[in-house]
Amino acid sequence: MGNSMQILSERVSLIAAPDTWIEGDAIQQLHTSAQLPGMTRVAGMPDLHPGRGYPIGAAFFSTDHVYPALIGGDIGCGMALWQTSLNAAKASPGKLDKQLGNIDGPLGPAWQDDIANLLPADTGFKQALGTIGGGNHFAELQRVDRLYDDAATQALGLDKTRLQLLVHSGSRGLGQLILQEQVHLHGHRGLHAASEAAQDYLARHDGAVRFAEANRLLIARRMLRQWGADGRPLLDINHNLVRPACIAGESGWLHRKGATPADSGVVVIPGSRGDYSYLVQPLPSEASLYSLAHGAGRKWMRSDCKGRLSKRYTAAQLSRTRLGSQVICADRDLIFEEAPEAYKPAESIIAALLDAGLIRLLARLKPVLTYKTRGGCCE
Repeated sequence: MGNSMQILSERVSLIAAPDTWIEGDAIQQLHTSAQLPGMTRVAGMPDLHPGRGYPIGAAFFSTDHVYPALIGGDIGCGMALWQTSLNAAKASPGKLDKQLGNIDGPLGPAWQDDIANLLPADTGFKQALGTIGGGNHFAELQRVDRLYDDAATQALGLDKTRLQLLVHSGSRGLGQLILQEQVHLHGHRGLHAASEAAQDYLARHDGAVRFAEANRLLIARRMLRQWGADGRPLLDINHNLVRPACIAGESGWLHRKGATPADSGVVVIPGSRGDYSYLVQPLPSEASLYSLAHGAGRKWMRSDCKGRLSKRYTAAQLSRTRLGSQVICADRDLIFEEAPEAYKPAESIIAALLDAGLIRLLARLKPVLTYKTRGGCCE
């Protein structure tokens, strides 16, 4: 294990290289979170950045409390990777863009049987199913750019002649409603795990996770149908959720807020929309609370991005990346907020995880076409 596994205090660790850029506010939020009742371990990832009270890009282990506010409003947010039948050698971003059209609106009547097979009839927010949402959510066609482990990628069935589809989305308005209910009832206080309030939250939480997984599946199927293509899922992982766990011989609750599981098989760690993504095999470690970075991590606050970039780029220029890919984003504010410059380099995140002995590289994926939104705004 190299210099990237840093022990900041008895309860707080940080996976980051000495030169990894991390805001002081994020480190302070890690230490503050470690002082919550019942909290015994906190681990920050190399994509750590400040959130609203709690850091994003971290895992938290509590022995006897569940903290809805740590998970936040996008319960079940995660990544699904699909291998498509689209020929990578013949891929034209412009043609794929036109074929895709607008997928911001709700799914039509032809999709209702699929929805009914995925979720209970009384699940709310079904109008949002099959839609990506705002913020850093996206769906992206990618080309296999480099293979690092032929045997492992063959076992996974990864075919470099085909385009891959990475979908990043969550529970949409459902998760946000659940968080609002919890804050209204309990503030930001933790819930004792044995209490009725905690069990009620966990039941609602698990429903939102199922919603998020169904949403990613429907987004992928919807896009494939527009392209007249087939596809199969290679993986689907959640990075915003709470689960029972055992750490250092203690039973408790592992919270992940923008942290990829290292105990659920192969995962993707994406870069920004103008950067590479990496397919990796986790090497599970208790030191990282069995978690990994979930992406490149923000470098700039959203409110700063347009002011920093608008004198250098137009929105149209930001729709083309240095890697030759195309970004579909009709929201002029969002395209600046999500510009590659606003994020850390993906390679630096991967390097820190490698140095800490937490991953093995399988493949590097290069963006071809990224979908954010066709409309003038995002929900």
